[in-house]
Amino acid sequence: MTNLQFKRHRRLRQSATMRAMVKETYLHKEDFIYPIFVMEGENIKNPVDSMPGVYQFSIDRLKEEMDEVVALGIPSVILFGLPAEKDEVGSQAYHNHGIVQEATRFVKKNYPDVVVIADTCLCEYTSHGHCGVVSEDERILNDPSLDLLAKTAVSQAEAGADIIAPSNMMDGFVAAIRKGLDEAGFEDVPIMSYAVKYASAYYGPFREAADGAPKFGDRKTYQMDPSNRMEAMREASSDIEEGADFLIVKPALSYLDIVRDVRNNYDVPVVAYNVSGEYAMVKAAALNGWMDEKKTVLETLLSMKRAGADLIMTYHAKDAARWLEEK
Repeated sequence: MTNLQFKRHRRLRQSATMRAMVKETYLHKEDFIYPIFVMEGENIKNPVDSMPGVYQFSIDRLKEEMDEVVALGIPSVILFGLPAEKDEVGSQAYHNHGIVQEATRFVKKNYPDVVVIADTCLCEYTSHGHCGVVSEDERILNDPSLDLLAKTAVSQAEAGADIIAPSNMMDGFVAAIRKGLDEAGFEDVPIMSYAVKYASAYYGPFREAADGAPKFGDRKTYQMDPSNRMEAMREASSDIEEGADFLIVKPALSYLDIVRDVRNNYDVPVVAYNVSGEYAMVKAAALNGWMDEKKTVLETLLSMKRAGADLIMTYHAKDAARWLEEK
């Protein structure tokens, strides 16, 4: 870089107004998808210890959370369910009156303009904690799992979900769900696929919040190896061919290179999932006075937009929306 170029860059940073004029990337509250954990029961608002500020809500307490979401101008929520009972095949995931289905009905009845995304997986509903059907010798059975995931998606669409978000990572899950939705008359319900989902250590707090930790083994046989980059493109390509309308990259912060790769290669909306561990680290540091929470969160979320994300799924959404209003 020449001396002239250095001086030019310095001149463009002389004042806040001038910096705003040449700003390349913007963060908006409309970019956010806010995750909410719903559970069966009454008068429940349980704090998630590893995620300060995040709670599990019974449906009768959901109004206070949704009122805040709407007041802050956050346009979309994704619902994760905690059933009262679990079994080997996760039957409460596809029950017509399952917890996500009932929460969806509540939100769409009372907040019709909010976009409701339904998490479509079995792990929170199975007694073994895996995302699919398990054999007697503890193998994940891919194809039988697809049938149940399609049933889950259809029941969620029937309840009013605007978007189906399958997070299970079974082979062929997008095609199976698309076929199930189409045959049930839900051709216009889009699929937000967890296309690129790594077997990450950053999911720990979520497993407390959703009570979804596997009871044996791990999920490395159906989630991606963190060392793999080209595999992400294969997974994304497969999901696009099968009918995905959005592509999620999960986690986001340690995989910004993957977010950029996906953005550069596909012309559908890209969603960065700012996962529970990423949230918990910032919260813990902020509570100890080690970091400025506001500045850190906004910089982190901005990095995801700069990497190419169109939307950000984040537990910081409410705080970030408030901070953006203050600017």
